[in-house]
Amino acid sequence: MFEEQLLEKVNICQEILRDTKNELYLNMRFLDVALNTFSLQSTMERERTATDGVGYYFNPEYLIEQYKESSQKTNRCYLHSVLHCLFGHLWHPVEKEKEDLWNLACDITVEYIMDNLYYRCLRNHSNPYRKLVYNNLLEQMPVINAEAVFHVLEKNSMDPRAQARLMLEFLVDEHDLWQRQENAPNAPMEQQNQWKDIRDKMETELETFSKEAAEDSKSLVEQLKVENRERYDYRTFLKKFCVLKEEMQVDMDSFDYIFYNYGMEMYGNMPLIEPQETKEVKKIEDFVIVIDTSMSCKTELVQKFLEETYSILSQAESFYRRFRIHIIQCDERVQSDVVIEKAQQLRDYMEQFEVKGMGGTDFRPAFEYVNRLLTEKAFQKLRGLIYFTDGYGTFPLKKPLYDVAFVFFKEDYLDVDVPAWAIKLILGEEDIGNTVEASRT
Repeated sequence: MFEEQLLEKVNICQEILRDTKNELYLNMRFLDVALNTFSLQSTMERERTATDGVGYYFNPEYLIEQYKESSQKTNRCYLHSVLHCLFGHLWHPVEKEKEDLWNLACDITVEYIMDNLYYRCLRNHSNPYRKLVYNNLLEQMPVINAEAVFHVLEKNSMDPRAQARLMLEFLVDEHDLWQRQENAPNAPMEQQNQWKDIRDKMETELETFSKEAAEDSKSLVEQLKVENRERYDYRTFLKKFCVLKEEMQVDMDSFDYIFYNYGMEMYGNMPLIEPQETKEVKKIEDFVIVIDTSMSCKTELVQKFLEETYSILSQAESFYRRFRIHIIQCDERVQSDVVIEKAQQLRDYMEQFEVKGMGGTDFRPAFEYVNRLLTEKAFQKLRGLIYFTDGYGTFPLKKPLYDVAFVFFKEDYLDVDVPAWAIKLILGEEDIGNTVEASRT
């Protein structure tokens, strides 16, 4: 008798979820693939719902109770789990003791997205407490996303009761199936790639064929742009500004031990091959750092950028014995140009750094100045220019003869279009020294 009742409830839930997916699809056609990726699995072993990126696991009794209250509840419950997968929340590595904070950050993020999707199928009762939470977060970040919310929660030690209140408000599904540890099995990588592919195609769909839908889904579009940025190691990126040339040092990579040993055995102390005395290496010779010192660019962000760049460039293996780095401060005109030729000078500059300018923002004077230095042969081989800015200014129309990267700090980042010939990088405070987010426009 119990089994028959349970089977009947499972069948009812299958119908509920089929209607849920249809209703969500009719309102947001760009979610088509994402909505139909899960396999539906009923279970009495959990209280609510959960996902591992492949299946959607639901307690039949819980789902039916949600549906009795309103179809919007089941719609939001299902989409909540879909959004977790879409933005890769399940596979983000996090320390065991910080899992609760990460869970909360992810739940706040996806609920914020749904609360800002203005569709009848997702309508939620107006909640002043939620609005207060969202407004507080938006004062500290331009776009609410899981990583940014997590770091805010981590920095601001909350009263346990306040944290419990947040969890109670935003809890929807269970997260015990998430693969968040670095030692997790390799299988989830296929799931990550699958959902990343869905996310990429969805952003393209919203930017091309579904622009009207994008207007009604701005919070979701912002999330897609945040998540779809590729990640690069900052040190790897700086290699773009390195020059390949020979340097006086033993090249052990080209050394063949077999011929060396054969010669020593046959002829005593006469090896048939010795290590080359020169080696082709890539190091920094000449490049330019321009710092936007306009009033809109925060001094503390400039300082963080310089500290990270200094920590990389101060390594001995980064430079040739002779190099020239121009550190230019510029707002609407060039305020200063300091030439660094020794590692000690770089260290002294960091210790005595002062912002000069605080006027308007115009990128053209810095490029005009560097182009003039080029004509005056101030560089041996200029490979590139890194421009740290908040992005609000006038860009040059013409592509310069060297590579250019505009670098933004993520905590102060709002999407800014840079010229087609430039590289756009977004440097994250939480992973400074490890990765930057980059996208080629």
